Amino acid sequence: MSDETTLIFYDIPSNIGTWSPNTWKTRYSLNFKNIPYKTTWIEYPDIENTLKSLGITPCATKPDGKTPHYTLPAIYDPSTKTGLTDSLAIAEYLDKKYPDKPLLIPPGTLVFHRSWEDALRPKLIAMFPFTYMITNEQTSWRLSPRSEEYFHRNRLVKFNVKKVEDVFPGGEAQKVQEWKKLEEGLGQLDRWYREEGIFVMGDKACFADFVLGGVLVWIRSVFGRDSQEWKDVSSWHNGRWGRMIQALEDYECQQ
Repeated sequence: MSDETTLIFYDIPSNIGTWSPNTWKTRYSLNFKNIPYKTTWIEYPDIENTLKSLGITPCATKPDGKTPHYTLPAIYDPSTKTGLTDSLAIAEYLDKKYPDKPLLIPPGTLVFHRSWEDALRPKLIAMFPFTYMITNEQTSWRLSPRSEEYFHRNRLVKFNVKKVEDVFPGGEAQKVQEWKKLEEGLGQLDRWYREEGIFVMGDKACFADFVLGGVLVWIRSVFGRDSQEWKDVSSWHNGRWGRMIQALEDYECQQ
């Protein structure tokens, strides 16, 4: 396939490849459908200008509710001159353009997928140990210097502190508590699944699995396969999360 027709996927670079849980959702989607594409790596501070230059409309606003917030993942399809951000919108586009390939959103499940994201998002925000990972050296040094500086600066503003060390005034005890919160939160999701199968729809993956899978594989990527953190997560709830990520490994290819 020529460069004029090859789909372009925009991702955030690190020394371990795909780093963001959000861009993982689209990388999983592209590989699941076995669509040829090429990755263009965009540093955090360059995301807005890059998407503006492509005419890609942002799918979110900043906390003020007015200012456009440019984020990844994003794709650009030269064959149709279409640019999109938002992983669910990208999944819909891919299914429409490539209906002969495995469907990310099976017929009759679009409302479910929208509802799944709406239900999952607040739970992930409530339980996810963002501050634990921000203050862990393994998180920061995996980004390039430019992206690391941008990432930390924006997170420090979010937490209203002047340095990373101040994010956890409670020290190690507070970190342990936050990690426990992740275990309990995933326990709630485990009860959603019950015994229905490893994936949301049973034995076959769909886009909904990539939403949660992107977060889980991010934990593995950031801390490492042999880390105690990943051993914890992959063993929780009778090993459900470790089995899920293992089942998704066929879709981890980084083109």
